[in-house]
Amino acid sequence: MLFCSRSHRSRCNQWRCVRIATANYQINEEIRDKEVRVIGADGAQLGIMSSAAALEIAEGKDLDLVKIAPGSNPPVCKIMDYGKYRFEQAKREKEARKNQHVIEVKEIRMSPGIGENDFNTKLKNGQKFLQGGDRLKVTIRFRGREMAHTNIGEQLLRDFAAKCADIANLDKQPKLEGRNMSMFLSPKPQNTNNKK
Repeated sequence: MLFCSRSHRSRCNQWRCVRIATANYQINEEIRDKEVRVIGADGAQLGIMSSAAALEIAEGKDLDLVKIAPGSNPPVCKIMDYGKYRFEQAKREKEARKNQHVIEVKEIRMSPGIGENDFNTKLKNGQKFLQGGDRLKVTIRFRGREMAHTNIGEQLLRDFAAKCADIANLDKQPKLEGRNMSMFLSPKPQNTNNKK
């Protein structure tokens, strides 16, 4: 959609045309309703008038007439600097996206016969993920005859959870599904602030 703004027309004596990808408002000459309720740039109600008269008022102030509530009877239009409004709206959306945090689920896999050093390395990595604000899935895979000793795997998971207790909550107790036993840990609220 091509949007031509009257803003700053006095300075440059020409229309400036801006392509707006997400424009879903009717603007200026696009508004063809017989009567519209008009709100001024300062938020004051200007009353019900023809769209031509409302457009004339907007032109007189070097602003745009924007239909903000097409479903009303009569439709509501506001006099504003539409280019500035779209810029501020895009800025707010960008700020909101920047502040939102996407929580990922990281996974750590171990075997029931894991050595102490390997276990400590996996534990350190898991604590790093939790401090970064991510959820953690810890999985133990049983192979062959190891299925007869699932209690060893469960004890490993419980030790892992106990060593992370100061920074994480246990969301899901160790549970055997097929040949895998897994549990979920989530970071305690004070630790989620570390991730930017």
